[in-house]
Amino acid sequence: MDKRNNDFDFDFTPIGQAIKNARKAKGMTREQLARIVDYDPRHLQAIENEGQYPGMELFIQLITMFDISVDEYIHTGSKAEKSSVRRRVDTLLDGLDDRELSVIEATINGLCKAKEPEE
Repeated sequence: MDKRNNDFDFDFTPIGQAIKNARKAKGMTREQLARIVDYDPRHLQAIENEGQYPGMELFIQLITMFDISVDEYIHTGSKAEKSSVRRRVDTLLDGLDDRELSVIEATINGLCKAKEPEE
């Protein structure tokens, strides 16, 4: 008889949503992704929206393809080094030249200034 604790109750839905958001951020449809990973679009929809657990191979493929950090979802009590959104933004920033980065920097400075309390 198997004496391991099989009462593992992990909600995969937030990771599925992160996969969906990352896929959409890349402008990729579920059908396009299904062709790339060779899985049925309905299976991917269940992972993204219903919290269905993917197999380990597909899981690794998806989080690698979309640069998703799962630490923030698995270790919910501790802060991840960088969130999935932060990692995607970092990847996008790598594709910009210095002139384009200066626009981003000015935007960030404006956002930070807007968050400061008025004196």
